[in-house]
Amino acid sequence: MKQTKLFALLMSAVLLVGLTACGEKGGNSAGSSGAASSQTAEPAAYSIAALKGPTAMGLVKLMHDAEGGEDLANDYTFSLAASPDEVTPKLIQGDLDMACVPANLAAVLYQKTEGEIVTLAVNTLGVLYIVEKGNAVQSLSDLAGMTIVSAGKGASPEQALRYLLDKNGDSLGGNVTVDWKSEHSESVAALASGAATVALLPQPFVTVAQTKVEGLRVALDLNKEWDKLADDGSSLVTGVIVARKDVVEENPGAVEAFLKEYAASVDWVNGNVPEAAELIGSYGIVDAAVAEKALPACNIVCITGHEMKEKLSGYLSVLFEQDPQSVGKALPEDVFYFGA
Repeated sequence: MKQTKLFALLMSAVLLVGLTACGEKGGNSAGSSGAASSQTAEPAAYSIAALKGPTAMGLVKLMHDAEGGEDLANDYTFSLAASPDEVTPKLIQGDLDMACVPANLAAVLYQKTEGEIVTLAVNTLGVLYIVEKGNAVQSLSDLAGMTIVSAGKGASPEQALRYLLDKNGDSLGGNVTVDWKSEHSESVAALASGAATVALLPQPFVTVAQTKVEGLRVALDLNKEWDKLADDGSSLVTGVIVARKDVVEENPGAVEAFLKEYAASVDWVNGNVPEAAELIGSYGIVDAAVAEKALPACNIVCITGHEMKEKLSGYLSVLFEQDPQSVGKALPEDVFYFGA
């Protein structure tokens, strides 16, 4: 398909989802286990974009090594962006080879480009938390009759909360009311002023809010709540890394090598929090002090192959049932999942 047509389709498809966030650590399948069968590969040159949030956090060690001239499998050039609409046009036009994007946006782009996008790995699992100034909320059922503040109407926060409440026998807009804000910072401000006592927030906004609101506690981790209720092997998925199909087909072995180095970077970040926080701060992703507090609760992963497909396809199926438009009006075919 011609790039101009893809670009036009793209601009109508970008769905902003909060990726300036990170959830609790867990489920890290390091390496490219389950990826396409090992192949002899010539080193490749890849241009990769990440969003200023957990996806970039997981990449910082690889970014640092690439800039420092370390001996790596490929030649990498990294860039950072504030939102997906800065990244996806460049990906489709061929200025980028790979990009970290919201999970549902990957599915939308796959449909809009008629299969020209491939998902390589899940890089961020659940990022959302119910926080409270008080002790009234101990379970999802305790939200019944409450009004909570949140940003992300029509995106991941609303979709995840709606699914979990439905599974619990409650309903969004019925038993539970949400006062929707345009930005997460507005929810933090409502908590700080006393206008609200319960909020749905992602990390690192949870950490920021706890510095502003005395006694604010994490009441529920939506990632754990999802795992309790889901019976299909799916997970709450925030972000993935995708590539252009032609890039993957040209050198699948080099893509596998990248995934191994990406997984090693994720492992290093999760295992070396103080040092990782300093790197994160130096790249302007998140303030180093905030990053150090938030990273132990950050669900930064590199899940590939069959496990990636199981978790991501289950999540996309939930979104499709709630709103087909959110995943591009149809679920992706198997070729969407690299090495699955």
